[in-house]
Amino acid sequence: MEDNSLRTALLAAIAPAAWGTTYIVTSHLLPPDRPLFAAAMRALPAGLILLALTRRLPRGRWWGRAALLGLLNFGAFFPLLFLAAYELPGGVAATVQASSPLVVMALAWMLLGEQPGLLRITAGLVGVGGVALLVLQSACGDAGPLGFAAAAGSVVSSALGFVLVRRWPAPVSTLTLVSWQLVVGGLILAPLALLAEGLPPSMDLPAVGGLLWIGGVGTVVAYVCWFRGLARLPAGTVSLIGLVGPVVATGLGIVIAGEPAGPGRLAAMGLILAGVLLGQPAVAQLVRRRLTRPRNDVGSRLLAEVPAAQQADPVARAA
Repeated sequence: MEDNSLRTALLAAIAPAAWGTTYIVTSHLLPPDRPLFAAAMRALPAGLILLALTRRLPRGRWWGRAALLGLLNFGAFFPLLFLAAYELPGGVAATVQASSPLVVMALAWMLLGEQPGLLRITAGLVGVGGVALLVLQSACGDAGPLGFAAAAGSVVSSALGFVLVRRWPAPVSTLTLVSWQLVVGGLILAPLALLAEGLPPSMDLPAVGGLLWIGGVGTVVAYVCWFRGLARLPAGTVSLIGLVGPVVATGLGIVIAGEPAGPGRLAAMGLILAGVLLGQPAVAQLVRRRLTRPRNDVGSRLLAEVPAAQQADPVARAA
């Protein structure tokens, strides 16, 4: 059941806002050079807790669907995301992720038959323009091809996962669907982390707090809001909301990491947010009403110019 209200869009926007904190938390709080460990700890504990609370397992074909969704949205996406966060500056990593709306729109067109429409395409181009401007304002000296490849791979993986969530309406609550995917992703990531990175590193209090943040707010809360948005809004619309992430990541980089701020960055962030708003159905309807109002209100304006006595008196109006 679609709900194109701004309230639903704002609920979905909680997800990219939380994801935008991943880069600063990873670089400042988590153990260095352990992307698989960080990804496994983000997914598996949260998934097991949710599964214990919901107490419901997949049935029939949903075993295979849950496995595929868990692989795309968590098992592959998380390690690629963390690897990008380690290899790229926070703002750069976030802006590469901003290409996701274009990928989601293309996949939604092919798999769901969702035609993006001129206004949504324009919104995507506006957002991409803001992202390009933001990239030009970011420090890219430490960026390497491995980081860019990881960021691009995470975009493709998550985009396909999001479209499939939209294609396969779940017969369970959003919380249950998230729990299945987190458990699958965690079971994939945990042995990979042990094989590739060895035993878990020692954890200090800030690292534990960082994992609690990205596991609780950045995963459970964020994905529940995101998948609920995907169930009620077109996939292309929700993907545009994801552009909130680079704005949050860049803002945190300026405030916390001391990255340089200037008029160019602020203009880029404003352009991105304009693209997000332009792509929302509620805003699109408002724009259409404003554009058609002059044509529809001609009679009302002419009537307002007629004296009240003539409007009330049929004889006077006839005269």
